[in-house]
Amino acid sequence: MAQTVFNRVEKKYKLTKEKYDQFLERLLNHMEIDQFGKHTISNIYYDTADNVLIRRSIEKPAYKEKLRLRSYGTPSISDSVFLEIKKKYDRIVNKRRIELPLQQAYDYLNSGIQPFESTQILNEMDYFLSLYDLSPKLLLAYERIALFGKEDSEFRVTFDTNIRSRTEDLHLEHGSHGKLLFDDQTHLMEVKITNSTPLWFSKLLSEYEIYNSSFSKYGSVYKKQQQELANLNSNKAKVPTTTNPVFIPEGEYDFIAG
Repeated sequence: MAQTVFNRVEKKYKLTKEKYDQFLERLLNHMEIDQFGKHTISNIYYDTADNVLIRRSIEKPAYKEKLRLRSYGTPSISDSVFLEIKKKYDRIVNKRRIELPLQQAYDYLNSGIQPFESTQILNEMDYFLSLYDLSPKLLLAYERIALFGKEDSEFRVTFDTNIRSRTEDLHLEHGSHGKLLFDDQTHLMEVKITNSTPLWFSKLLSEYEIYNSSFSKYGSVYKKQQQELANLNSNKAKVPTTTNPVFIPEGEYDFIAG
């Protein structure tokens, strides 16, 4: 069982395919693609029945938190996955995660069966689960390329594409298929800063006119789902009620009218 803790600033940027190609070429002068190359990441997000965690998150509070189960590639039920609590306060992201077999993760989340002896991170997850009645709500997947700095390996940049999701069949071992979030070839760039932003990187952002945007993959999927539901309900309300005309002989009409 492995435990990992991250504390860093994360910034997000949306790029077109053309700008991504140009920007990546320049990045490679200062950064290297990690050993995994382009790979698939799948996540199951957990929330309450009324989606309180994601609804609170998209309101952009000073503090927000989420729980997710993450795999790299499509795992078997015995493969290792990562259970993560991700918190954000005043722009600082704190991510705490434990590595464990997928079946143990399901047993813990669905039935409360402890996967191993108590640890600090597991205690935090126990407390988090005690606060909310959580269940799996969304599977979200994408392809990622990750880079790290040649001079500062803690400086990382990732690019995510083909962001897709589904709300049924929420099992990591069943694959990463889902409905695409974007219709075009949008690339989501995430910059993960542990120390400080390199000057050369700031200059590149300015040169290519790339600007930071507030963006959440889970939040964007949720808002899109809510908009589609609202549109569906609106269209239903606009459908006129039709009835077949009833023919009443003239004499009978006079009787009814009289």
